[in-house]
Amino acid sequence: MIQRNLLRQSRAFCARSPCIPFVSPIRSQLSPSRPHSLQRRIAPRYFSSTDTPTNGADSDAAAAEASQTEIRDNDPVKKDLESKNKEIIDLKDRYLRSVADFRNLQDRTKRDVQAARDFAISRFAQDLCESVDNLDRALSTVPPEKLGQAETNKELTNLYDGLKMTETILMQTLKKHGLERFDPSENGEQFNPNLHEATFQTPMEGRDHGSVFMTQQKGFMLNGRVIRVNVSGMYFVEH
Repeated sequence: MIQRNLLRQSRAFCARSPCIPFVSPIRSQLSPSRPHSLQRRIAPRYFSSTDTPTNGADSDAAAAEASQTEIRDNDPVKKDLESKNKEIIDLKDRYLRSVADFRNLQDRTKRDVQAARDFAISRFAQDLCESVDNLDRALSTVPPEKLGQAETNKELTNLYDGLKMTETILMQTLKKHGLERFDPSENGEQFNPNLHEATFQTPMEGRDHGSVFMTQQKGFMLNGRVIRVNVSGMYFVEH
C-alpha cells in the first residue's frame, strides 16, 4: 500500500511540473541549432612533436644506465681483458728495459776491452821510461863541438851515431804501441797543469807569460793518457 501511494504521488508531481529535456554539454557545443549564447567555443589544442621526458622518465633512464654500468663493471670477461692488457704493458716495459740494459752492458764491455788493450802495457811503459831517459842522458853528455871533430874523435862519433840510431828506432817502436814522449821546451809551449809540473819560475822579457823554457824530465803519454808528467821550468812576466 505504501509503495502504491508513493508511485501515485510521483506521477502526480511529474504531471504538474514542466518537462525539461536533458542536453549533453558536448552535443550543445556541436549542435548548430542552439543559440550562439548557449554554444561553447572549443579551444584548439597543440601537441609537441618531441617527447619531453618527465622526472620519472629521467630517473628511470638514470637507473637503467647505472644498472648497465654496474653490469659492465662486474663483467668477468671485461675484467679479465683489462688484467691481460695491464700484464702486456708491464711485460713490454720490462722487455724494453732489459734490451736497454743489455745494450748498455755491451757498450760498457766494449769500452772496458778496448781500455784493457790500450793500457795493458802501462806498467811496462812506465818501467821503460827510465831506460829511455838514461839513453837520452848518454846522448846529451856528448858536446856538439866534439862531434864536429870526426877525424880526431872517430870512435866517439861512431858511438854517438849508434846511440842516436838506437834511440830513433826505439822511439818509433814505442810510438807504434801508443807510447810517445813529449817535451814542451822544444817549441816553447804554454804550461799545462794536466801535462806539466813546474819546479821553478824565472822572469824573462820578450817571452810569453807561462811558457816552458827548460825540461828536467820529459813526459810520456800512452794512447792519450799521461803516464808521467813533464817536469820543467817556465818563464813569467814581472808586473
